Amino acid sequence: MVSHNARFEHEPVSGGYTVTFPDFGWGVAQGDDLADAEQCAGHLLHDMIAHLIKNNEALPEAKARGRRMRPVALGPLEQATVECYLAFRESGLRKSELARRMRIPKTSIDRLFDLDHASRLDQLDAALRALGKRLVVAVEDAA
Repeated sequence: MVSHNARFEHEPVSGGYTVTFPDFGWGVAQGDDLADAEQCAGHLLHDMIAHLIKNNEALPEAKARGRRMRPVALGPLEQATVECYLAFRESGLRKSELARRMRIPKTSIDRLFDLDHASRLDQLDAALRALGKRLVVAVEDAA
C-alpha cells in the first residue's frame, strides 16, 4: 500500500495545522482544523507523487516515524496506478517496450501512469501482467 507518514503541527496562533511529509523533503499543506489538514495532506501526497511520476523519478521509501505523524494513503485507483509505475521502474523496461507488450500506443503508457487520468483497472492489470505481476483486490473491515 502506498502510504507515507505526514507530520501534523498544530499552529497555536491560528489554531490550524501545517502538514509536511519528511520522506519527500518538500511540499507543505495547511488546514483550518485537523479534518481539513488531513484532506489537504491527501491532496499534497497525490500531487507530489504525480509530479515524480510525470518526471519519471523514483518515489521515496516510507520511513518517517514520530509522535506527531499520521499515515496518509492514496485512494484505491491511485494505489494501483502507483504500484504499476513502481513495477515498471523495477522492470528496467522502456515505455515503448511496455507499450509493445501491451499492444497499445506508447502515448497510452504516459496516461496509464498519470494519477490525474482515471485509468481503468483492466488497463492496469494488463500492464502489470506485461510486467510479470498481477493485480490483487482485497476488501477489509473498516478500522
